[in-house]
Amino acid sequence: MQVSFTVNGRDVTVDAPPNTFLVHAIREHLHLTGTHVGCDTAQCGACTVHVDGRAIKSCNVLVGQVAGAQVTTIEGIAQPDGTMHPMQAAFKECHGLQCGFCTPGMVMSAIDLCNHHPKSSETEIRELLDGNLCRCTGYQNIVKAVQVGGAAMLAEPAKTTATA
Repeated sequence: MQVSFTVNGRDVTVDAPPNTFLVHAIREHLHLTGTHVGCDTAQCGACTVHVDGRAIKSCNVLVGQVAGAQVTTIEGIAQPDGTMHPMQAAFKECHGLQCGFCTPGMVMSAIDLCNHHPKSSETEIRELLDGNLCRCTGYQNIVKAVQVGGAAMLAEPAKTTATA
């Protein structure tokens, strides 16, 4: 089955069996390996990408379901000149990572969280990140990174679009 959609601002066509999940199309057919496969059951959030501006868990969506859609992966959120997205910069600044496995999905979820719930409290951030699991950090620095990144996104809205 051939499915056409846009990934990180680039039109693509994937030729894959109908039962191919989006995460596998992204990683295996498009060779964008920043999107991670964690649990394969939509529980951990490591596979989070944006589809038409909303965060989704790509291990739970068939590639055929994104036909014609705009998909943004972690590779597509930096500026064309390589400048990090404010949320990426905040995760670096606040050390909101340890092993880094959950980080791409966590960053993608955090951008969505801040786009739809700006100025969230620490408690709200913790609740809204439910479904994104980190086995290393204890979440304290992740929450701080979301707060710092969200503030930066509000300060520079023109630079925070999630499509390259």
